[in-house]
Amino acid sequence: MSAKLIDSFEFCRQKKQQSGQTAIAEMARLSAELTDSQGELRWSLTGGQHPSGLPQLTLEVAGEVRLMCQRCLTPYALPIATHTVLVLARDDVHADETEAMLDDDRIDVIVGTTALDVLALVEDDALLALPLSPRHATCPDGAAAVVVNDKKESPFAVLKKLKS
Repeated sequence: MSAKLIDSFEFCRQKKQQSGQTAIAEMARLSAELTDSQGELRWSLTGGQHPSGLPQLTLEVAGEVRLMCQRCLTPYALPIATHTVLVLARDDVHADETEAMLDDDRIDVIVGTTALDVLALVEDDALLALPLSPRHATCPDGAAAVVVNDKKESPFAVLKKLKS
């Protein structure tokens, strides 16, 4: 994957915007998780400022990837559409302080650099959008999730049955 480097702080200060399309085949880490590397991801990166005054990047990634269903073991298409807010910090210590200050699970804090690889950021976002256990909502062969009831009956319920 060819790098697309930006100065993240300057990008935010100037409120720049970049967008593009990247072939999934160019993303080695993402491709390793998929059944094939066909298709591409569309992305958009916008710089700006968080209400707290800190530099902020907004990343949107969209596309479709092909995963292996863990239930029926057939490939299926998963649409990806993410919207990620990244607040920039100067270093790891500042990142931890900023994360604690913001206390918002919808916002990620990262260390900004003068050579931030946008395509690596896009790939990271796509990887984070993948499910832990990929599977169809309903498998094509009709296989459904088998619910196993391992819950033991209460001893009081057993006594109640014995009484009647």
